[in-house]
Amino acid sequence: MTNPPVVDLATWQHARDELLVREKAHTREGDAIAAARRRLPVVEFDATAEVTGPGGPVPFTDLFQGRDELVVYKHMWHDGAPHQGQCEGCTTTAWHIRDAVYLNARGVSYAVLTSGPWDEVAPYVEFMGYTEPWYSVRDVPAPVGGEMGFITCFLRDGDRVFLTYSTTGRGNERVNSSMGLLDMTPYGRGESWEGNPEWHESEGRHACWSWRSDADGAANWGPTSRPVPQWTRPGAGPVETLGRQGGH
Repeated sequence: MTNPPVVDLATWQHARDELLVREKAHTREGDAIAAARRRLPVVEFDATAEVTGPGGPVPFTDLFQGRDELVVYKHMWHDGAPHQGQCEGCTTTAWHIRDAVYLNARGVSYAVLTSGPWDEVAPYVEFMGYTEPWYSVRDVPAPVGGEMGFITCFLRDGDRVFLTYSTTGRGNERVNSSMGLLDMTPYGRGESWEGNPEWHESEGRHACWSWRSDADGAANWGPTSRPVPQWTRPGAGPVETLGRQGGH
């Protein structure tokens, strides 16, 4: 059997109402965690650190664009790799923020930082068609640079800048709205860790919040694959190598 049990509407509504109780409790706990997050202490650091963008080096404070708050996504980078060889998770995360206008309206700026050298990053950004600002933080110390794969938040008070929050791993799913929508569907993400019902056991894909696929759309993490969002880009044809050491 590959579909859920079939019942009448009243039976479905009863099961749905039972689940709603748990969903509301989950929402309220999330609200409480968010409130605690806003009460975290902050770390002041040197706001004169320079990052490199399309116009060359600029001070980190420029990323605030005159606003008081800043959210950045720190995109991993594989030096020297072609476009298809870049991180699939980061590619997908960056793809989900196409327009930060509502953040801007709430006094929050958004940017993508990466450890890659700007001469490699710039053609990648153009290829992907990313619309939000990107900057290279190569050789810039943490918390502006440092380890990649994080969503990080900053606060500005005049010329002073503070680190307020940072998360990684599944914490990054806040950006990936596709994951939340998949979680609402009967087949979910199609991954083995999800606790899938007996009528739809996953074939064992490992936990991940992004995918690679080949030219036919089949899940594939080998040298013929690309991060899924890349297949929408002009010139994103079949490939033969990821261009990374060891091929992965």
